[in-house]
Amino acid sequence: MKKKIQHTVPYLLLTVCFFLLAQDPIHAKDRFDYEKDGDIFWDAETEEKVIALTFDDGPHSIYTPAVLDILADYEAKATFFVLGAHAEKFPDILYRQFSEGHEIGNHTYDHTTKLSRLNQEMKETSDIIYAITGTRPKLFRPVGGEYNNAIVDKAKKNQLSVVLWSWDQDTKDWSDVDYQSIADDVISNVSPGDVVLFHDAGGNREETVKALPLILDYLTEHGYETVTLSEMKELDEK
Repeated sequence: MKKKIQHTVPYLLLTVCFFLLAQDPIHAKDRFDYEKDGDIFWDAETEEKVIALTFDDGPHSIYTPAVLDILADYEAKATFFVLGAHAEKFPDILYRQFSEGHEIGNHTYDHTTKLSRLNQEMKETSDIIYAITGTRPKLFRPVGGEYNNAIVDKAKKNQLSVVLWSWDQDTKDWSDVDYQSIADDVISNVSPGDVVLFHDAGGNREETVKALPLILDYLTEHGYETVTLSEMKELDEK
């Protein structure tokens, strides 16, 4: 019995080591590698005063229309990363986003972080967006900003590009933060080529809605143009 255990333990250790090495950690490569390969986009290197405002988790019956009203008042454009489940529930709001010139991106069907479900959720959400708007999304934003080779590969198979946001422009509006703090954080960090992360669903987004006019006032006064994320990507690729 003792000999059997002595032979079994090393085998198990080798098996565990092989399994761990075969796994693809969340950050399998660093940001520089993904940017260099063109696999993930964070923000643009440009001197043009452009900025991309992005909203995750919608559409929502209350907050998304409020955001759209404000964007219309300022003639501003944004990119909305929608959940397929919410798009199915509020197709009229999704169509309004599209018809008013905003970009629609894929953010999974039900906010999943499970790789085993990701391919199906990407496909399902893209199909829903197509059924409502007649166009397929080009962009995918992973839940929680998680990225690795597997996520990039699954996005490519679904004709989607992985996009995130500027590291200093995460408003964290999902946390217990007031509208003035949201606005101050965006304004104090703003620079050409930024991609700003907001949320228009997934909880109470009243503070986000209240912060948006303050941010747009500043951007307007300082000569910034709001663009969709695809437009920002094209600018970065020139």
